Amino acid sequence: MSTPLIGDFAVAPANDALRAVRIGIITFPGTLDDRDAARAVTLAGGTAVGLWHNEANLQSVDAVIIPGGFSYGDYLRAGAIARFAPLMDMVVDAANGGMPVLGICNGFQILTEAHLLPGSMIKNNHLKFSCADQLLRVENNTTAWTSAYAKDSGMVIPLKNQDGQYVADEKTLDELEGEGRVVFRYDGVNPNGSRRNIAGITNAAGNVVGLMPHPEHAVEAGFGPDSSAYGEVGLGYGTDGLGIFTSVLTSLVAGGK
Repeated sequence: MSTPLIGDFAVAPANDALRAVRIGIITFPGTLDDRDAARAVTLAGGTAVGLWHNEANLQSVDAVIIPGGFSYGDYLRAGAIARFAPLMDMVVDAANGGMPVLGICNGFQILTEAHLLPGSMIKNNHLKFSCADQLLRVENNTTAWTSAYAKDSGMVIPLKNQDGQYVADEKTLDELEGEGRVVFRYDGVNPNGSRRNIAGITNAAGNVVGLMPHPEHAVEAGFGPDSSAYGEVGLGYGTDGLGIFTSVLTSLVAGGK
């Protein structure tokens, strides 16, 4: 039996229950990381479903990932135009109904513009594009996207952004801290000036998560960071990001999907 393909990459055999979980990956004009997100879902054992921004149809998916890139060229400001895409109205309704939604980098920016997450993203405090492997601390492992991690565990995943500085007023920041809604925090180095070293947050229900670094680029040995949070692992062998995708699959299966 030949190995099935998605696009032009091989798909490992998966558990039937996991494979039944359909994770939608949205593509906007300017999206860069949709194929990477689809590959991450596939490597975790699920089924990746491509979603087009201009079609108001979620195609019966069980969760949605809004991947990174520069939707609409970041005109006006990052994520500001993508928020009004026809598909986003459906994503907002589904998220408010409990569907797991993950926004990565530009996806995080879109989630703030859609008011699914509080705060905003502005240009890095050094006004330069950043690209580096980044150490994070997982502070909330109770969300749909982080249950595979131990609380306060570390992860090393790539960071690449120009508008990555997370900002919010002090009241909002205090609420996020007090309610345990800071999911990821930059550990050691704050690469963009984000308030209180915040790298990712969740909504009150824990089904919507946004983070600035890219877990989908740390899911396959040989193609990830050169290290993990647990030490040097060899050239490209860091896979700390895979748990994001296994988390949502196992959460959905456990919930009766």
